[in-house]
Amino acid sequence: MAMSTLLASVPGALVSAADPVPPTTTAPEGVLILAALVGIATIVVLITWVKLHPFLSLVIGAIVTGLVAGMSATQTVTSFSNGFGSTAGGVGVLIALGAIYGKLLADSGGADRVVDTLISRASTAALPWVMGLVGALIGLPMFFEVGLVLLVPVIILVARRSGVSLIKIAIPTLAGLSAMHGLVPPHPGPLAAISLIGANLGLTLAFGVLIAIPTVIIAGPLFGRLAARWVDVPVPALFQTAEDEAQPGDTAAVQARKRPSFGATLFSILLPVFLMLLSAIVDIVAPNDTSAFKGIVDFLGKPMIALLIAVLVGMVVLGRGGGMSAGQVGASVSSSLPAIAGILLIVGAGGGFKQVLVDSTIGTVIAHAISGIGGSLPIVLFFAWLVAVLIRIATGSATVATITAAGILQPLVHDLGLSSAGSALLVLAIGAGSVFLSHVNDAGFWLIKEYFGLSIPQTLKSWTVMECLISVVGLAGAMLIGVFVG
Repeated sequence: MAMSTLLASVPGALVSAADPVPPTTTAPEGVLILAALVGIATIVVLITWVKLHPFLSLVIGAIVTGLVAGMSATQTVTSFSNGFGSTAGGVGVLIALGAIYGKLLADSGGADRVVDTLISRASTAALPWVMGLVGALIGLPMFFEVGLVLLVPVIILVARRSGVSLIKIAIPTLAGLSAMHGLVPPHPGPLAAISLIGANLGLTLAFGVLIAIPTVIIAGPLFGRLAARWVDVPVPALFQTAEDEAQPGDTAAVQARKRPSFGATLFSILLPVFLMLLSAIVDIVAPNDTSAFKGIVDFLGKPMIALLIAVLVGMVVLGRGGGMSAGQVGASVSSSLPAIAGILLIVGAGGGFKQVLVDSTIGTVIAHAISGIGGSLPIVLFFAWLVAVLIRIATGSATVATITAAGILQPLVHDLGLSSAGSALLVLAIGAGSVFLSHVNDAGFWLIKEYFGLSIPQTLKSWTVMECLISVVGLAGAMLIGVFVG
């Protein structure tokens, strides 16, 4: 979603006159809440009972939601189209670039090299912990969607090659990515909340990392064991490599195949991470710098540009390292896109549905209803978390939930006289609430479902529960620290 659209939902936010004003409704609060519930129920029923494709179900659910909320047919269609376009233009481009890179990683043998290295140096029992650490490190400077599309090939190949349950490998990796996205700057939600609330960035970062460590452990490797019992699915037939296709005992072709070195492969994987991290560091150290150097760093650190550079570098480093000809590299790129067409449509439709919910003002209605609170710091943190939770459930966007909740709860900092530590913890409580209960109105929900070949109930029992654990444990960590610093 465009930042102008996000800021438009925050009270007091500045939006330029050139930015389009999203259509809104003035329906009673009860009708708005009913509209959200009816829309979500429509989507679930159409997918699970009628067996309608998720793309069509999301389109119908969005239309139903808008009409019940009192939006006109034109407003509803406009809102859905805006959400679809912004999601496809943002997340969709990242998914496409990530798919191209992932296919290059697989076809060149680079993924084989990384997977073989991980498996050879980590025991079967340690693999989930290693993947949790990898997810957290990759997720520290990167958007969740970017980290996901980069790590999906590794998750799938590690599970396929090691024989460990796909869920045992995927959940810890996703927990690392998601916890960093919700709790730790320089992600856009926490950064915007820090700015709105006036919290100290360094203190928020320190508390965020401190809280994220136990959160990833509990929601990752520990929960992954339980989730693997609930959800038993085969490893998807994605990113097939020469080693995967070889007959048992027939390793001659695989051994003879030229593969990129581990160092070269790791360099290509970490290149976009480095570019985005460098941009974030420069923004933190010199936010008002207008030099050409900062402009170049900011440009290279944009997620789309960083991934595009990774793809172009990968075509050379991975392609040449894997002994691929120019024609083979081109064929690899071409074959990567048809497989994600359905994912792009579903994710785009999820963004359209989310935008209808946002434009209906349901998130603002919920937040205003419970924003007049007071009490000790842990109580304040709980209600801040609850505001973000309700907006997240209604809109499906962690970033929207974080920014909207922070804008509404901003007066608490002054009214309650919160300290620097209290303000930092308020940001983290909001961030923890922003990842709660990912479901059918969240683009991330559909990404996980489609990438790993899960049904809706399986996605709810694994991904959604994991998100709830991250949210609750993150809140508990903030409240515990709040007892000592409040």
